[in-house]
This record gives sequence, structure tokens and C-alpha cells, in this order.
Amino acid sequence: MKKELIVMAQKELDKYEVIKKLIAKEIGIGDAAKLINCTTRHIRRLRVKVRRDGAKGIVHGLRGKESNNKTDSKIWIKAKEIILEKYHDFGPTLAHEKIAEVEGIKISEQTTRNLMIAENIWHPKPRKQNKEYRCQRERKECFGELEQFDGCYHHWFENRGEESCLLASNDDATGKITKLELTDSESVANVFKFWKEYVQDLGKPLAIYLDKFSTYKINHKSAVDNSEMITQFQRAARELGITLITANSPQAKGRIERLFPTLQDRLVKELRLCGISDIPAANKFLKERFIPDFNQRFAVVPKKKTNLHRRLSDVQRLNLGAIFSVQSQRLVQNDFTIRFKNQWIQIAKEQKVTVRRKDTVLMEERLDGSLAIRLRNKYLNFKILTEKPQKIKEAIVAIPAKRIITRPRTDHPWRRQIAAEITKINC
Repeated sequence: MKKELIVMAQKELDKYEVIKKLIAKEIGIGDAAKLINCTTRHIRRLRVKVRRDGAKGIVHGLRGKESNNKTDSKIWIKAKEIILEKYHDFGPTLAHEKIAEVEGIKISEQTTRNLMIAENIWHPKPRKQNKEYRCQRERKECFGELEQFDGCYHHWFENRGEESCLLASNDDATGKITKLELTDSESVANVFKFWKEYVQDLGKPLAIYLDKFSTYKINHKSAVDNSEMITQFQRAARELGITLITANSPQAKGRIERLFPTLQDRLVKELRLCGISDIPAANKFLKERFIPDFNQRFAVVPKKKTNLHRRLSDVQRLNLGAIFSVQSQRLVQNDFTIRFKNQWIQIAKEQKVTVRRKDTVLMEERLDGSLAIRLRNKYLNFKILTEKPQKIKEAIVAIPAKRIITRPRTDHPWRRQIAAEITKINC
């Protein structure tokens, strides 16, 4: 009789030995359950299988057979063809989303991952052998308690456009993207426009976590001791009552830093699929489609449901244009003109406040391109001159003074001396 070879793991061999002792009545059902670490009901099932099939009863019945949940080969081939055609440079997660939602193919994310690995479409990254212990900072408890903010330069339109800067704010408690905006640079004007729209839509967050870029912080060594040396953004945040927290390393604000690689993968491909190649269309797409979809997939539930965003006061709402303006100081000249950016500005005669020569006024460059001049919290009337008024320069002609001839008296010592000399000669 030909013997059947049964391949068993060590764990299965241990189970078989325990069940044999149970059948031989060397131990009870309760003791066998403790030794195998299972229920007594499962022990009875194993005893029945071993009595009927011997050692083969311990081995799982599906060993060596195809899984009942195996993906159909037709679906596998169809998914592979679509990935190679449209999503060859996508990651497994994003590729699965597009296959399921756009193409309508029912396939799991793990199967998509296995397919892309098996077909050499995607290669998993090796695990980092980092033995250094790192502790993740606990999230804030409430929405609006802390916003992480940063900008990222990247070719968001790939070869369809130039490099641009993506400004992003990420809520620390929920992980939601609260706002995204593509701009040409991380300038003061673009950052002001970003946060002006933010506070109008959502309100004022308690704090903003950002880096030491020159737009947000003066990094000169003398700024440590001089608290008055602040940037335009710090001044605007102070007027709104928003606390700014400066990170000393990228890891400190790791959530916003990790967001950008994700966006460089997902957003770039989404813009490509939609055929978007310019900043205005991209910003509309971000607001209407990308941000809601992203937050629905990846946002987390905060510990508390409280929203700590604060509404703008009536005064702040009226002065929002002044708050988010680039401000600088200038001196009023003797002829009541101001020199500003190669322009001459004439202060009008009629004002709500007294303007004196050598007064220091505050120049406000608004986001809409307009200019305002403020003195003692009053706005001045002015006009921009095409050129500085020329001063009247009169030539000064030197007129010689009239010469006055004086004659000495007859009894002057000088006359007496001359008269004596003449008399002496005549003699």
C-alpha cells in the first residue's frame, strides 16, 4: 500500500500530539483546549476529524487549492491593460481609486497592489532600517486650534506649464486640507491673499504653525533682542490676534511636510487627467473637487467636536483691506509731497486731520493694487503727480556797493605831516 506524504507545520504537529492524547484519554477536553489555546468546541471538532482522517484532519482543507476569493483572471487581465494604458505611473492606492470609480472594475486595493507588483508596474519601497526612536506629537483636540501652513514649489502641471508654488494649510486636529491655492511664488502679497480668503470663509484660527521663510520671520541675529523687527505677516497676525509658531525643523511640522509628497503624486495626476494646465482653472478644481474628495478619504475625527475658529469682528471685517496690506512709513516734505516708489504724491489741502511738515505717514499697498495713506488713524486725500513740481530758481546777480570817498580834515595829522614835508622841500 502506497503511503501518503502529509506536510505539516510544527504547530500542526503539536496539535496532532495533543488530540492523540485526548483520544487515548490521557488528558481531558479542558486540558487539551488550554494546550492548544482554543475553545472546547473546536477541540471536539478536531477529535472527530482525527478519528476519521488521521493526521490529515489537522491540516486545513484548502491547503494546496485555489482560494475561493481569488480574482477572476479576466478581471485581472482587464485591470492590467487599463493600468498600463492610463495609470502606469500611479501608486496602487490611487490606481485602485480610479479603476473602481472611473472604470467601474470591482477589484480590491490589495489585489491592485499585488497586480502592479507581479506585473512590474510598481515596485514597493524597502523598509527603512532606522533604529532611532521617534515619538509622534499628539494631535490637537479641536478643529481650528492649530493650522499648519507652508508653500511648495513644484512642476504641478508637469511639462504643460512652468513651475509654480502651492500654498497649503492643514488642520492639525482633523488632518483636513482647509485651503489650497496655486500661485507664482510664496510672496507677501500671495500669502496675504491666501489668509484673507481663509479668515473670511472659516474665521481666525488660534495659531498657525510655519517655518522660518523670510515672508514669515526676520532671521537676522539682531531680531532676537529687538521685538519690533517683525515681518508684514507677523504684523497682520498680531492685529487679528493669531498666534504664530515658528518651527525649528521640518520634522516639527511634519504633517504639512508629509502632505506635499502626497499632493505631488495625487494632484499632479488629477490635473493631468482633467487636462488642466493653468493656475486659475487649477484653483477652481482644487476648491470644488479635489479638497472635498481628499478630506472625505483621509480626514480623521477630532477628539472634540468644538470649532475654535473665531469670527471676524465688525471692525476687523471693515479694516481687512488695511490689515492685509504691505505697510511702510514715509516723511511728509516741506511742500507736502511724499516720495514713494519713484512716484511723487501730493497731499491735498483739505483733510480730516492736521498734516504738518515732517509728519510720518503710513503707506498701505492694498491687494487690489490701490494705495492708501494713513496719519493718526485717519486716511488722507492725495493725488499722484506725473512729476515733482519744479521749484522757481531765480538768478542772484551781485550788485557792487556805491563807493564813498572821504577826505581827511585840514588839521589831520596826516595833512600836517605832508605840509611839513612840502615846506621843508621849498626851503
